Amino acid sequence: MSNKLKIFLGFTYLLILTIFLYFLFSKIEINRLGDFVYYKELQLNISKFIGDNLYLNLVSFFLFSLIWIVLLGFGSPLLIISGIFFGQWLGFFISLISFSIGTLLLYIVANFFFKDLVKSFLEIKFSKYISIFKKNEFYYFFAFRFLGGLGIPFGLQNILPVIFDMRKINYFFGSFFGFIPHFFIWNTIGSGINNYIEQSDKFSFLKFISNKEIFIPLISIVILILISFFLKNKIFNEKN
Repeated sequence: MSNKLKIFLGFTYLLILTIFLYFLFSKIEINRLGDFVYYKELQLNISKFIGDNLYLNLVSFFLFSLIWIVLLGFGSPLLIISGIFFGQWLGFFISLISFSIGTLLLYIVANFFFKDLVKSFLEIKFSKYISIFKKNEFYYFFAFRFLGGLGIPFGLQNILPVIFDMRKINYFFGSFFGFIPHFFIWNTIGSGINNYIEQSDKFSFLKFISNKEIFIPLISIVILILISFFLKNKIFNEKN
């Protein structure tokens, strides 16, 4: 990949990120961030806006998610936002579909345009996974996604299969089914935040953290992390 292309891609990413952040912060009154009433006003405005333009906003979120993921954006904040905007179940389904397609697009782009670059950076560092994944790429990639990517950053997770030439259909369905537990938890947290703001008159950290829509998902995240810790060496062991 030429230096000009690298500069172009980096500039494009920074431009889109800057526009997004400018739009976000231009709508936020910084001096009111410590006022819980302000969050109730935001919640009411967001609920009305989403409800009045549900299908358009679903399409907009879907398209934004595709672009965000292809540009190596973070996953968890967008999952929480989808829960806040669309609720537990609708937010879960739209984020699951958009992320699954978005990660596949990123994989296709990386595999087609940047295969040599990805391999030069990642093949040595993750060489131990190549022979493991090639034994049963769908099973191991599903486990990889289900276990949260073994601590690897989300953007890197999405391009890692380039080093072992994974089939696109296995990549898509391995991601789709592997994403389910984590996505449901993060969307539930987003929905719980939205519901707490809507139903509360003032903020109480104790009541917030003890809310079952917040507390149970947080406990679930801890459980998944523990499961990941215990199964990592068992599943991703070169002797398997």
